[in-house]
Amino acid sequence: MDAPLEKIADLTLAEMGKNLKEAMRMLESSQRRTEEENGKKPVSEDIPGPLQGSGQDMVSILQLVQNLMHGDEDEEPQSTRIQNIGEQGHMALLGHSLGAYISTLDKEKLRKLTTRILSDTTLWLRRIFRYENGCAYFHEEEREGLAKICRLAIHSRYEDFVVDGFDVLYNKKPVIYLSAAARPGLGQYLCNQLGLPVSCLCRVPCNTMFGSQHQMDIAFLEKLIKDDIEKGRLPLLLVASAGTAAVGHTDKIGRLKELCEQYGIWLHVEGVNLATLALGYVSSSVLAATKCDSMTLTPGPWLGLPAIPAVTLYKHDDPALTLVAGLTSNKPADKLRALPLWLSLQYLGLDGIVERIKHACQLSQRLQESLKKVDHIKILVEDELSSPVVVFRFFQELPGSDPAFKAVPVSNVAPAAIGRERDPCDALNRWLGEQLKQLVPMCGLTVMDLEVDGTCVRFSPLMTAAGLGTRGEDVDQLITCIQSKLPVLTCTLQLREEFRQEVEGTASLLYVDDPTWPGIGVVRYEHANDDNSSLKSDPEGEKIHTGLLKKLNELESDLIFKMGPEYKSMKSCIYIGMASDDVDVSELVETIAVTAREIEENSRLLENMTEVVRKGIQEAQVQLQKANEERLLEEGVLRQIPVVGSVLNWFSPVQASQKGRSFNLTAGSLESTEYTYVHKVQGTGVTPPPTPSGTRSKQRLPDGETRVQRFKI
Repeated sequence: MDAPLEKIADLTLAEMGKNLKEAMRMLESSQRRTEEENGKKPVSEDIPGPLQGSGQDMVSILQLVQNLMHGDEDEEPQSTRIQNIGEQGHMALLGHSLGAYISTLDKEKLRKLTTRILSDTTLWLRRIFRYENGCAYFHEEEREGLAKICRLAIHSRYEDFVVDGFDVLYNKKPVIYLSAAARPGLGQYLCNQLGLPVSCLCRVPCNTMFGSQHQMDIAFLEKLIKDDIEKGRLPLLLVASAGTAAVGHTDKIGRLKELCEQYGIWLHVEGVNLATLALGYVSSSVLAATKCDSMTLTPGPWLGLPAIPAVTLYKHDDPALTLVAGLTSNKPADKLRALPLWLSLQYLGLDGIVERIKHACQLSQRLQESLKKVDHIKILVEDELSSPVVVFRFFQELPGSDPAFKAVPVSNVAPAAIGRERDPCDALNRWLGEQLKQLVPMCGLTVMDLEVDGTCVRFSPLMTAAGLGTRGEDVDQLITCIQSKLPVLTCTLQLREEFRQEVEGTASLLYVDDPTWPGIGVVRYEHANDDNSSLKSDPEGEKIHTGLLKKLNELESDLIFKMGPEYKSMKSCIYIGMASDDVDVSELVETIAVTAREIEENSRLLENMTEVVRKGIQEAQVQLQKANEERLLEEGVLRQIPVVGSVLNWFSPVQASQKGRSFNLTAGSLESTEYTYVHKVQGTGVTPPPTPSGTRSKQRLPDGETRVQRFKI
C-alpha cells in the first residue's frame, strides 16, 4: 500500500493514508513497551496528569490510546473485533478522516464532490439490494431513519401540519403499527422523537394458531385498522420485519403491502434478512420488501465495516417534504456521512459484497443442517429456510411428562403450566449458551429469552461473522462442543425430579425451588430452632450450612457444592451443580441429611458444654465468696489488720484447713481439692452424665463408598 500512496499528488492525502496505517498497526499490536513488560505501567494510564506544555508526538499519544484500550486485558479478554478489522475496515476508518479533510475545500468543489459521493453510493445500494427509483438517507443511529420516515409520512398525510401543527394531530390522531416481535424500545423511541403520545402506537400480535409464532397476524391487523378508522383515527405507518430481532422470521410482506395500499398506510421494512437481497436467489417473502415504501439497511455489520452509517432507502417525489422531514440536507457534513461507505463499497467490489453475505448464509445453513442430526436440540427456525439466523435450545421429554402437552397451543395452556415445563430447561439452556460463548467465541452467540419458547441460543452470522472472521471450522467446533455438553445436560435434567422427590421424602431437609439454578437442585437443612415462616437472617442455620458445605466439598465427587441465599429469602441453603451418570441421588441426599444432623448435634454439644462451664464458674465464685466470709468469722476482724494480725498470729497461730475447688469438665460439677492435697493425686470424680449421641455415623458418598467419621470436641 506504500507504493500507491507515494504516487498520490496530494501530499496531505498521502500522509493521511500513511498515518492511518501506522496508527492502526500500533493499536492492533499486542506488544507492550519495556515499562509494561517490567510491570511498570505509565502514570497516564491510571491517573490523568497535567497537560504537557511542549506537547507530545503522535507515537506517544497512540501508545497512550493503546494502553487505555488494552489496560484491562488481565481482567477481561481482548475483543477480537479490533484484531479482525482488516484492510476493508481501514478504508472505512479512512473515510472519517477524509471527511474532515474534504470539508476544508472551497464551497464549489465541496458541493460537486459531496454530490458525486452521495449519488454514487445511493445508486450502488439501490442496485445491490434491488430497490428501484429510491433515495437514500445515511444516519448514525439505526432507528433514526425510521423516525424521519414517520415524520415524512405525517407531512404527507396531514397537509396543514406545517401551519397548524399539533391541532391537526389532535383532531385526527395518527396510528403507528408495530409487530409484537419488533425490537424492544422501538415504539417508545419513535414517540419520543416525534413528540407523540404512547397511545398513537398500536402493537399487532403475532400468530398463535397458524404460521410462525413470530410473524404478524394479518387478519388481526386488518381488524385493528378498521377499528381505528371507525374511531376517527388515521392509520399512518406500519413497520414490518424481514428478519425479526429475536429469531429472524420474516412477515408476509406481500400481503402486508396489499393491505397498506388498500388503506393508504406507509409500509416500512427492516431486518437482517434484507441482506439476502444481494444474492442471486432470494425468497419471495424477502423479495417483496423491494416494493415497500422504505427500508432500513445496516451494511456495517453485514460486511464487517466499522463506523459505517445505516442507510434508509425510500420512495418519495416531493423534495420539499423530504427536506422538511430531515431526509435531505444542504449541509456538506451531512452528505459526507456516505463517504466511509463509498470508499468501502469500492474496495470490496460487488463480488466481495456478495461473497461476504453468501458466506454468512452458508454458515447458518451449515449449523442448521448439523443441528438436525444432534439429539435433544430443537431448532426454532425450521420453517424459515432462507433466514440466516439459527435459534436453538436444549430440549428433552421427561419420562413422567405428557407428550400431548407439547401439542396443545400456547393460548390454551395456563402460564403456570408453561412455566413448570420450561423452567428446568431454561436454566440449563442459559448455562449451555454461556459455556458455548466461552468455548467458541468466534461464532458470536447470544443467549436470549423468548416469551413462548423460553431461553434459547442464537447464531446470527450476518451480524457477527464478518467482524469476527467466523469460518466453517468454527461452526464444526460449535457442534462438537454442543455434543460434549449434552450428556451432562440430559443427566442433570433427569436427576432434578428424582432429587426433589428424595429431598421431600427426607426429614429435616427442605427442597428449594430455584428455576434459575442450572444444577441438580437446591436444598436447605431445617434445624431444631428454624422458623420456616420467617424470612429473617438465621445465624444458627448459616453456621450449620457453612460446616455442611465444607464437609460436602471434601467428598470424593465431581459435584460442585455452593452456598447461597434462598430465593427471596436470607436463609442459607446448599446449591448442587451439574451431575454426571455415576451419581446416586438417594445416597447423596442421605449424606447431606446425616452430615447436617451431626454438625447440628456437635454444635449443640459445644453449646451445652459452654453453658455448663459458665454455670460452674458462677457457682465457684459464689462458694469462694462464702469461704472467705467463713474465714473472716473464724479468724476475727483483728487478724485482718496488717500489723495487729501479724502479732496475734505470732502469739496464737491459726490452724486453718486448706480448702479449694476444682471444676470437673467431664462431670460438669465443682469438687473439693482436699483429696488432692492429702493424697497428692487428682481424684477421679463422679460418673459423668450422658451426653448427646451422634459421635459416630456413616457418611455415604455419591460413588457408593462409605466413610466412618468421628466428630471430637
